Amino acid sequence: MQPLSREMQATLVKKDMPVESPVLLRVFKEEAELEVWKQDSAGQYALLKTYPICRWSGELGPKVKQGDRQAPEGFYTITPGQMNPNSSFHLAFNLGFPNAYDKANDRTGAFLMIHGDCSSSGCYAMTDEQISEIYALGREAFLGGQKSFQVQAYPFRMTGLNMARHRNSPHMAFWRMIKDGNDHFEATRQEPKIDVCEKHYVFNATPVSGRFDPTGRCPAYQVPQDITAAVKDKQDQDEHQFASYVAQGVRTVAVTTGSDGGMHPTFLAKVNTNETFVSNGRKVASLPPLSPGGKPTYVYLPTQTAVASADPETTSGVIGSTRVASADGSSDSSIGAIGKWLGLGGKAEDTPPPPNPKPTTAAKPAAAKPAPKPAAQTMLASSSSRPVALGAIRPTQAPAQVQGQSRAEAKPQGTAQAKAEAKADAAPAAYAGATLLPGAQPVRGSSAFENRWGGM
Repeated sequence: MQPLSREMQATLVKKDMPVESPVLLRVFKEEAELEVWKQDSAGQYALLKTYPICRWSGELGPKVKQGDRQAPEGFYTITPGQMNPNSSFHLAFNLGFPNAYDKANDRTGAFLMIHGDCSSSGCYAMTDEQISEIYALGREAFLGGQKSFQVQAYPFRMTGLNMARHRNSPHMAFWRMIKDGNDHFEATRQEPKIDVCEKHYVFNATPVSGRFDPTGRCPAYQVPQDITAAVKDKQDQDEHQFASYVAQGVRTVAVTTGSDGGMHPTFLAKVNTNETFVSNGRKVASLPPLSPGGKPTYVYLPTQTAVASADPETTSGVIGSTRVASADGSSDSSIGAIGKWLGLGGKAEDTPPPPNPKPTTAAKPAAAKPAPKPAAQTMLASSSSRPVALGAIRPTQAPAQVQGQSRAEAKPQGTAQAKAEAKADAAPAAYAGATLLPGAQPVRGSSAFENRWGGM
């Protein structure tokens, strides 16, 4: 682990964001981007930084079952106990899949992460440099008093144009449902409160009586009127844009199966395509090392290229992983990498890491210093009462000392192996809109999440 860089600290000061204020993450598959949002001194979330995603696997659409290699879509809560400083993939935090929605819809899978190493079999993989900074931002927020932070994972940016482009997808009912949560965040710039009833997400809702049961009938509930009005305004604009693009005949995206995720064009442009080979039926190429004499990073090439923005901020920290890695998580040594590609074993995130052998400076209890919050804010109720975990302890050593450790200590190997690709999803139910009225009964979506880790 490493402390926040001076550059990041300067950015926080420039954007009037206290180091210890709460954070929120948003992931967009098609664009292959991860956004970190952070509360400013006024208590509103604002975009801190956008990171290009080095690799994600599967297709656009939710994770449904173990072994389908899909990266999850939906809303996930990260507590200190889900932070793993001893990950086989440098640093990681567990998304907590399956969440209440996934369980209600019988989705299976486990140990789906956002991690380093640029290798994915159902996770969102960053470079080591990127995950170190993202991890540190989460740690500082926990030490500042945040009980948990939210990860919002989407197939693409939920704009009217993208909804029109993907309007023929069998996942459209599910995507319209999670777009409602996206709209709550974008309209209010506050973390939406997430609940599930009738196997359906509901946002910023308070039951009039009773409680939310993920598989039971939704109770009558209310959404604050100011949130209702703001969300309706945004959705009206989006629907107008959607209808306009459809009327103009905007081309739809082909519904494909068997594709193998994507990587941000920033990384794709750096891949050495002159020297590739095939492993497990998939093409492997290398990213250049970070420094002269370093090791390249081996990655499975996506079968389709992701569409991404040209935001210059997404190019920072691009090549941050310098050890040998595959989408199945092969070891640092070239022999280990070749063995993994030949199916002779490998590591899996579901194997708990051994106790950290390096000395750790005793952590003083985190001072509960909650970030300022506006009076009308609807807060996400935290179910976490755990103490701050090892992953949330602020480091006292220079990052060079951590980076100098043996990879063998930090990367134990397991035996999990990726299995078959996921099959077709069930046909989506009709979408009845997202009108926010007191006591509204949400419409369930038939498409849903699945599991994606190596052999999960």
